[in-house]
Amino acid sequence: MSLITTLARLEAVDTGRAQPLATVRHRHLTDRPLVLVPLTTAGEAGAPLGALVGTDREAPRLLAVAQPRDRDLRFAFLAELAEAVLPHIEAYADVVEPAERNETDPATGKKTKVEVELCTDAGQLIVPSRAGVEFVRLLGRSMRFRRTAEDDPDTPYPAPARVPLLGRWLTHYGERARVPGSSLLLAATDLLNRHWATGQSSLEDQHLGALLSWIDPPAGSPGAEAALRAELARDAEGQLLCPPAGPATDPDFDNRLLAPAIERYDRARTALASAEDGLAADVRLGELSGAEREIRSLLARVMLPTWDAVWRGLDLLRELPEGSRAEDRWTRDRWSFTAHRDRVRSGEPPQPRRDDAVTAAQKLASRETAQAQLEAQEALDDPLVLAGRRLAGEAFLAAVTDVEMTYTESKRPSPRPLVTVRTDERPHLGERTKVYRSLEGKPQTAEFVRAEEATDQDGDVLLVLRILDRMGRGKEPAPGSVPEPGERIAWTLFEHDQRGGPKLPDPEETPWTHGGPPGADAATRAEQPDRVTPEDLL
Repeated sequence: MSLITTLARLEAVDTGRAQPLATVRHRHLTDRPLVLVPLTTAGEAGAPLGALVGTDREAPRLLAVAQPRDRDLRFAFLAELAEAVLPHIEAYADVVEPAERNETDPATGKKTKVEVELCTDAGQLIVPSRAGVEFVRLLGRSMRFRRTAEDDPDTPYPAPARVPLLGRWLTHYGERARVPGSSLLLAATDLLNRHWATGQSSLEDQHLGALLSWIDPPAGSPGAEAALRAELARDAEGQLLCPPAGPATDPDFDNRLLAPAIERYDRARTALASAEDGLAADVRLGELSGAEREIRSLLARVMLPTWDAVWRGLDLLRELPEGSRAEDRWTRDRWSFTAHRDRVRSGEPPQPRRDDAVTAAQKLASRETAQAQLEAQEALDDPLVLAGRRLAGEAFLAAVTDVEMTYTESKRPSPRPLVTVRTDERPHLGERTKVYRSLEGKPQTAEFVRAEEATDQDGDVLLVLRILDRMGRGKEPAPGSVPEPGERIAWTLFEHDQRGGPKLPDPEETPWTHGGPPGADAATRAEQPDRVTPEDLL
């Protein structure tokens, strides 16, 4: 936790209201995100109980499993979920624009630009909390390996036709959520925590109702009191007024309301199965329908407060202007969305249960690069975030006092101007440390030369920096490429654009210590999905 975040949390405790951690919104929000509020069965990991899903805050679609232990009812729930989610995703798959991409020629090894399709937008999925993101990943893993009757007529318990496809998409969204800065799958609590600091712990911040109570408390009520009511307040029946943000349920709800309702449903279903004539069957069918409606009503009652809270959080986030570099990260999400669309349409097998060594290393390296890039971009977009880096000595704000033109000693001298800047900050500068500033959206590099104490009594220091690049190819620097006296410039000690790591070997050349030795069957295993195991089934 940075110093500025700690200060913001202390101020939140003192004022009774969450304090901003950002002046802009650092995540992209689409015009029509798909909100999913999942609910799972207690005591059985990943077993779906119900969900609210939709793009219209006034008309959510309720999905429910009256008896979560019934395999057929589970498959019916997953089929309904596919009908609700896949059209939203597929609506973006065919709206494309031309784009260029670098591809390596296998014969020559040279990179060439080729024109490809890029989806103009992508389907965005919002869940209430971080646990919801993990549930989406678990759903994807349990669904993508299922066999349908069309795939294998002899398979036991065939899945509905669209269930495996939804599993592949949810797996992709879950994997993409692990990339820092990605906005395909977002948790409302993480979004709000990124932009506001509350006076409670990070664990308590995962309760969406309590978090919103700090950010937008009721009139005349401090955030701590409002958050406590959101966590503990119950109605006359002993039920929470603000149920957990899913997918877990409240034990009192399970014991007092849900379990008796499921028992009544089971008794009604047993009675219907034992009916001896049509008249009795009609009566018992009505009882069964009533028991199912009761369960659906109970689940809606639990999920609707969370549904409203997610949309309320999105409203608060939309009040912040979007950061200038958030669109660049969303473009990478669109590339990812388009690439997965192409893999699905080309008939590639589902994602394997475990990545091979090279793929896992590539994912880890790309996520580390994305994390460093995200931290740099947020600081460049947001003065409040940059202030935290300045407090840590990783950036500084300085005014230019003097510019001295110097040149390299070579046959073709190049400009290397010495810029003297004045600052009252103490950045962690060492000999020949590189510093960077943003010049027309691109980083310009300078080198620290020396520091001098200012002659007055203000305690400021004079730093001499040598500009190294982005001055054009001529003997004289291009106009605007060299700072001028009087300019106030934010310099950073971190790079604005992260460099890629070393090239990894191809999967077929992976050493024996990481899955080798290479062979034909090893390459074949890498292309085929893993066999279905009991842990892949809900």
